[in-house]
Amino acid sequence: MSPNFRIAVRFLLSKKRSMLMSLAGIVLGVGLFIVAQANTTGFEKLFIKTVLGANGAVRVQDKFQETLTSIQIEQEDTGRQFEFGRASGRKYRPGVEHADKVIESLYQFSNVLAASKVLRGAIDVSNNFKAEPAQLFGIEKDMHMLVSDLEEQIVFGSMLDFQRNPRGALVGLALAERMMIEPGDSILFTVGDESHRVLVSGIYETGYRDIDRERIFIDINQARRILKRPHQTSYIQVSLFDVEKADDDRYLMESVVQHIVAPWQEREKVWLQVFQAVRISAMISLSSIIFISGLGMFSTLAIIIMEKTREIAILRSIGYTRRDVTHIFIWQGFIVTVVGILMGWLTGATLTLVASRLPIRIRGIFSTDSFVVDWSIWHYVIAGLIAFIFVMTASIIPSRRAAKLEPGDVIRGTSG
Repeated sequence: MSPNFRIAVRFLLSKKRSMLMSLAGIVLGVGLFIVAQANTTGFEKLFIKTVLGANGAVRVQDKFQETLTSIQIEQEDTGRQFEFGRASGRKYRPGVEHADKVIESLYQFSNVLAASKVLRGAIDVSNNFKAEPAQLFGIEKDMHMLVSDLEEQIVFGSMLDFQRNPRGALVGLALAERMMIEPGDSILFTVGDESHRVLVSGIYETGYRDIDRERIFIDINQARRILKRPHQTSYIQVSLFDVEKADDDRYLMESVVQHIVAPWQEREKVWLQVFQAVRISAMISLSSIIFISGLGMFSTLAIIIMEKTREIAILRSIGYTRRDVTHIFIWQGFIVTVVGILMGWLTGATLTLVASRLPIRIRGIFSTDSFVVDWSIWHYVIAGLIAFIFVMTASIIPSRRAAKLEPGDVIRGTSG
C-alpha cells in the first residue's frame, strides 16, 4: 500500500459524514439509473416481441412498377436526336401478385425463416347478443404458426381444433369480451348481402388491444370464399432468423420481388421513438443525481484542503511533490467513486429484482401482469462510467488546487 493511498484514507476518515453523503448520492444515482434502464428497455423489448409475434418481421405488400419518362436530346454538331428514359415514380397495385412465386423468391434470402400468405377484408360479425365490425384475416394455418406467435397467444380453446376444423375461427380476447363469445359458439360473418356461419375454435390475446378487438383468423381458402376474392393475397408475412436485419434486407428484397417490403422498424417507428425518448429522458434525469453527488465530492475535498493546509505544507516540506499531493486527493475521489459504483451496482440489481416481481396489469400495446425488466450488463457499464466521469472530474479540480499550495505561503498565512 503506497504512502499516498494511506494518507488519502486518513483524510477521508476525517470527514466521514460528508464523504458518506457523497457516497450515498453515487449509490442512489447508479442504482436508480440501472433499474430505470432495465424497466424501459424491458418494456421496449416486450413491445417488439408483441409486434413481431402479431405482424411478423417483414410484410410484403402492394406490387409496384417503376414509371419512365422519356427525354430527347439533340446533338448540336450532327443534329441527331437521342431518346433516354429515366425513372419518374412508381405505380402501385394493391395486394401481392403471383404470391407463390414471390414466396419462392423470398426463400432465396438466407435470413428468411418462413413466409405465409394472408388475405384481409372487412366484415361484420354477429351473434345473439351483439354485432361488431371486424377484420377477417385468412391465413395458411400451418405456415402462419411459423411467422407469428399465434399458437402461444391462445388463452381459451384449442389451436388443434382450429387447425382441424376448416370452418373454425380464432377471435381476439377484446372482441370476444364485447360480444360475450366463448370457444364452441357459432358466429355469423356478414359481407354485403351474404352471411356465413363459423365456429369459434379459440380465443387469443396478443396484448395489442387494436389487434385483439378487431382481428378474426380463419383458413385462407374459407376467407377467399367469404370475401369473394378467390385468388387474391393481401400481403405475405415473413419471419427472419435475425430480426434486427429486417431494415437492411428490405431494399434487396424489393428489387427482387417488385413489391413493397415493410420491415417492423418502419411499421412501428413512432412507438420505437417514444421508447427511445423515455429511455433518454430517464438517463438524463437520473444522471443529474450522480452529477449532484460529484458536486458534493467537490465541496468535501475543497473543505478538506482548507482544513488540511498545514498537513499539506508539512508534506511538501518533507519532500512530497505537487504530483504526490494531487494523487492523495485523487485517491480520495477514486476510493469514494469505486465504492459508490460497486454498491450502486448491487443496489441496482436488487431494485431490478424487486421491480420484476411487482404486480402490474397493462393492456394496450402489449400484455403483462408484472414489471418487465431487461438484465443487461451495459446498464451497469454505462451507469458506472457516468459516475466515474462526473465524480472523478469533480475530484481533479480541488486536487490540482491542493498541489499549488506552497509551504512558505502556508506559514506566512498567504495561501489560497
